[in-house]
Amino acid sequence: MSGEHLHFVTGRLAEFALRTVVAKVAVEQAFSYSIDVLPITVAALMSPAWIARHIQVPAAATRVILPGYCHGDLAPLANIINVPIQVGPRDLQQLPEFLGGKNQRPAEYGEYDIQIIAEINHAPRQSLAEIIVHAKRLAADGANLIDVGCDPSGPWLGVADCVRALRDEGLRVSIDSLDPREIAPAVKAGAELVLSVNSTNRDAAVDWGCEVIVIPDDFPTLGGLAETIEQLAQAKVPLRIDAVLEPIGFGFAASLGRYLEVRRQYPDVEMIMGIGNLTELTDCDSAGINTLLLGFCQELGIRSVLTTQVINWARTSVQECDLARRLVRHSVRQKVPPKRLEPRLVTLRDPKLTPTGVENLARLAEAIKDNNYRIFAEEGEVHVVSAGLHLADADPFMLFERLLNPGFGGARDSHQAVQIDSGHAFYLGYEMCKAAIALTLSKQYRQDEALDWGYLTQEEESHRLQKKNAKAARLGGES
Repeated sequence: MSGEHLHFVTGRLAEFALRTVVAKVAVEQAFSYSIDVLPITVAALMSPAWIARHIQVPAAATRVILPGYCHGDLAPLANIINVPIQVGPRDLQQLPEFLGGKNQRPAEYGEYDIQIIAEINHAPRQSLAEIIVHAKRLAADGANLIDVGCDPSGPWLGVADCVRALRDEGLRVSIDSLDPREIAPAVKAGAELVLSVNSTNRDAAVDWGCEVIVIPDDFPTLGGLAETIEQLAQAKVPLRIDAVLEPIGFGFAASLGRYLEVRRQYPDVEMIMGIGNLTELTDCDSAGINTLLLGFCQELGIRSVLTTQVINWARTSVQECDLARRLVRHSVRQKVPPKRLEPRLVTLRDPKLTPTGVENLARLAEAIKDNNYRIFAEEGEVHVVSAGLHLADADPFMLFERLLNPGFGGARDSHQAVQIDSGHAFYLGYEMCKAAIALTLSKQYRQDEALDWGYLTQEEESHRLQKKNAKAARLGGES
């Protein structure tokens, strides 16, 4: 970016904060800049057509950065500006990252070499239509193969129809059974992988003509594993080895050691890990567990994982594994910590907070000329800021009462009592609730935006800004 001249567009209220952020990032990233403060209080009300009537771009500018809430066709600006135009982030505190500073993903990020096999548990208990819907959802979340999980009670007569239906949907399929009476028809119908093979069914496996997963007869000692591998290898049956991950309290640490031992004994063989034994059986959100286990697999060259997502805290395991496998591959290949590369895996707390600062909130209260309420979450309290008004309280209910009734609860408030209609009250309550959640979980709160739940985030449309933009369009902008 060295040698560039960036021209930032803003409104009067955001001028001070923008100058503070840009002055710092300009030094860090070695660019010159200018700031165009247009005759409007709230930058979110700008439209490209309105900006085109007021903007003054210096000859030195190489790029124009518009406020993040600026919506609409940029053609009116492109017709009068001969340099690239970008819409910046909604939160100007994110400008350093937006402009290519720290925490930017490398261009090669996103590759992976670990396959996700997603199991549909107890498939015989579901209708074919339910299985297909489930399988499509798993594939959309990142699963490479759909594993049809059979019940141990007896051969499932509908297994071939199930596999065939999934294959007709363009899905790759594996069969999860030890029973040759289920496995043979499933493979004939198009299953390309069998989970699992040991001494009980290895003789039949020679005739299936597909790849198989080999497991020990005795998990703690790996008993029977070598014999099964030898027999299948002589018959030229392609295979992967699963040393079987155990739950915490039932040999978890030892089972990790078994994977290390299998890799030592068979340095070139394909391996798989069934990670559901940990995610499904541990009282913990599954994203962190999945990421750690995939990191282990990546370092050890285990190129397949089998996961389920039955219990509620692990119901998005496939998505988590899809994100995690990209993160750990980059980390291992580039020899960098898996940090500040995949914020979508950070769901409970945010990777970074960018506080506005109580002093800046006080300055904002002095600068604002309208009676709209701005809500912030800072230093353990929810703040409401408006023209000449700055209230803060850790309890949103108390804060709302103080807004309506100055001095409520003994507070030293100096503002006049306000009247708020039911719609506005609902809006303020909704935003204050989000702010309180953000304080509780150390998350970044931005008014009129969804809290960032990583890959679980459901974006929100701001009804308040939609109304303001409609009003500004009718009036031709604010002067």
